[in-house]
Amino acid sequence: MKEQNASKGLIGAGILTAFAASLCCITPILALIAGSSGMASTFSWLEPARPYLIATTLLVIGFVWYQKLKPKPSDKCGCETHEKPNFLHSKTFLGITTIFAALMIAFPYYSTMFLSKNEKKSIIADNANIQSVEFPISGMTCSGCEEIIKHEVNKLNGIIKVEASYKNSNAQIQFDNTKTTVQEIEQAINSTAYKVTIPEIKK
Repeated sequence: MKEQNASKGLIGAGILTAFAASLCCITPILALIAGSSGMASTFSWLEPARPYLIATTLLVIGFVWYQKLKPKPSDKCGCETHEKPNFLHSKTFLGITTIFAALMIAFPYYSTMFLSKNEKKSIIADNANIQSVEFPISGMTCSGCEEIIKHEVNKLNGIIKVEASYKNSNAQIQFDNTKTTVQEIEQAINSTAYKVTIPEIKK
């Protein structure tokens, strides 16, 4: 019984660490779906700890599987004792937990499936009005963060193209400067709680 309770506690810890490992990427998706982009970067501080959380999850789940699959102790006659576990202590539940943990850990790689593309085309009257600006942005941790930036910037008039990159920590934006300004774009990005440093205006 004590071993079963310990196993249950370890499974709970595995689920928690797997969820925490992807919380920085889950939050932007939920924020976009809920229409509350300001909370998108709430858990971005967890990103540096992600590799450790993943490693902890794998160790915990691996140890529980080892406990579950190791031979059962024998009774006095040398026969293995078999206790029928309840569902929460079964291999089926452990299998479900393992799949859930794997899905949480891999979330950044398929998170864009939950997002609708928000591309917008603007009619340009004069090519001389087109301006390209690179906005260095802090706080982005995954493709979900990129989509939040695109979504907010595309709400502005005059936006031609938005390319955001969490790997490069920036957004490349083309716009018609008669319809919107660098300051308005910066405000739109900052409204997501990701922060613009100094925009680089290209000529």
